[in-house]
Amino acid sequence: MNAKGLPIRVLVADDEEIVRDAYRQTLVEGDVSKDLAAFRDLRVRLFVKPIGDTGVLPRLGSVRPKPFDPTFCDGAEEAVAAVREAIAEGRPYAVVFLDMRMPPGADGIWAAGRIRELDPAVEIVICTAYSDTDPGQIGSVVPPEEKISYLQKPFHPHEIRQMTISLASKWRAEHRIVQLAYFDTLTGLPNREQSRNQLRTSITAAAAQEGKLAVLYLDLDNFKRVNDTLGHAVGDELLCVVADRLRGSLRATDIVGVDGDGEHKGRARGEGHIARLGGDEFIVILPQLGEAAEIAVVASRLISCLQMPISLSTHSLVVTPSIGIAIYPADGTDVDTLLRNADLAMYFAKRGGPGNYAYFDASMNAKALRRFTVEGKLRGALERGEFALHYQPQFEVRTGALVGMEALLRWTNADLGSISPVDFIPIAEETGLILEIGEWVLRRACKQAKAWVDEGLPPIRMAVNVSGQQFMLQNFRDTVATILAETGMDPNFLELEITESVVMKDEAWTEQALADLKALGVSLAIDDFGTGYSSFGRLRRFAVDRLKIDRSFVTSLLECSDDRAIAAGIIAMSRSLRINVTAEGVENFPQLMFLQEHECHEAQGFLFSRALPPTEARGLLYRAAEAGGASRTARLRSIIG
Repeated sequence: MNAKGLPIRVLVADDEEIVRDAYRQTLVEGDVSKDLAAFRDLRVRLFVKPIGDTGVLPRLGSVRPKPFDPTFCDGAEEAVAAVREAIAEGRPYAVVFLDMRMPPGADGIWAAGRIRELDPAVEIVICTAYSDTDPGQIGSVVPPEEKISYLQKPFHPHEIRQMTISLASKWRAEHRIVQLAYFDTLTGLPNREQSRNQLRTSITAAAAQEGKLAVLYLDLDNFKRVNDTLGHAVGDELLCVVADRLRGSLRATDIVGVDGDGEHKGRARGEGHIARLGGDEFIVILPQLGEAAEIAVVASRLISCLQMPISLSTHSLVVTPSIGIAIYPADGTDVDTLLRNADLAMYFAKRGGPGNYAYFDASMNAKALRRFTVEGKLRGALERGEFALHYQPQFEVRTGALVGMEALLRWTNADLGSISPVDFIPIAEETGLILEIGEWVLRRACKQAKAWVDEGLPPIRMAVNVSGQQFMLQNFRDTVATILAETGMDPNFLELEITESVVMKDEAWTEQALADLKALGVSLAIDDFGTGYSSFGRLRRFAVDRLKIDRSFVTSLLECSDDRAIAAGIIAMSRSLRINVTAEGVENFPQLMFLQEHECHEAQGFLFSRALPPTEARGLLYRAAEAGGASRTARLRSIIG
């Protein structure tokens, strides 16, 4: 019996009824409990000292009944079918007794070979009445030799019982070792090493059949947040639920897991092999699928099953996966290439938003190489002094007066040249480098604003973008206060811009954080307004001074009536709430005329000026100061030419 008290599963195949009855009497009807008790009693008498002077021996624990669970069949084909069915049910045999000769059908050696192919772990005993049988020769035909035993007929019942118990103990120990080496102890799924073995086997089979197979690389979105906020115990519980759902979502698989005692579990009929690579990363191998439409069905089913709410012991969660897909042989012909390309496709799927899947494309390699190169150069860019700030002017629409500057980060690397913020800002956010970079931007912008005032220029508003990671820091308010004190900048002329998506992510936190920043005397703006899910009713709770209409609406003002209506609505509602509005991305006069018609407060964009390096921005400030009380048109002409 195994550690759970389950009986040892035994298969007996012999063509003679009388022999099968002998096995039955030995494994089912025989009083095995007495035999086991006798052995234990002998052990006690030999090795345990009697207690006291009475000579009373310690009492033995009760012996569990029915230590064996045998199956009997009369032919080789039937034996092979029984092993196949047991594997499909997840209840494999530990020991198989096969008669050497079972006429008129196939013999025991044939059955041993087929059974070994189905279950490499099973212990096989060849039984024969012929003394000229060579066990070594049998082992060479049905390797490995150490998992083939030989039993001469006629045999004593004790031989059968002891051999079964001994071989089953060996089988359980080997299964335990296999589980520790090749299976994930948390979820019971195959681990990284076993998944590589399975993928290698699947590639070989696909190559032999000139077929295809698909590798799906699955990663849970924002799983780290679960561990960080709810604890690793909840994270482990979540991973177990995810593993169970993945098992259930595939209509069939070979071995997808074992329990703590080496028993197979989660076996079903369907279309894939599942493994946990580590952390929140899983892999699904689809050996019989290679067409995009078929793979899409499976990927969509995986995403749908995982997106359903998960009820844990203390929390209810909703998780989404991102899936990358690589197909043999188009996307790789070896294990490493397929895994790398599926992982790369998963990264691109994640960039598209939670709950997506993406197929590998050769262009991803070039993009990934570029991405990794940028990340490598980004590390240390601050220390090498490669960053600079440019300043884009903001103008009052009604008067044409210069009222503010937005500090925009620029990066120039000796090897890569000038890198667009669109390329490096997301990488800085993913790697956490945005925290130190963002603090540098804030400090440098405040220093520049103070330097211009010290030159005698009129003070104007300095707008600085704040990343979501910065804003969520507990000490961000203190950081802002420290920088203001260090630079001597008047907080009334500092405006912090926070994107709408960040503001709406945690409204309770946002309300308190904005109030704390407002208490410093700074102004607050919501950037990219209109792209998220906020409403004016919810915005009234926040200490916000300005909304910045996203450039996507401004760009399409002339072509899209919906965008015109949205922009006009934002301006009107903001005016009623006494919140200023700045339109970004103004590039032509018709756009400016629309904003003027709807009484938008301020605008910025290439129509007025690109972002300027400090020296050019300084010259623009001097021209604005000299323009004085000129008309709007004259003022704009004198400032921007």
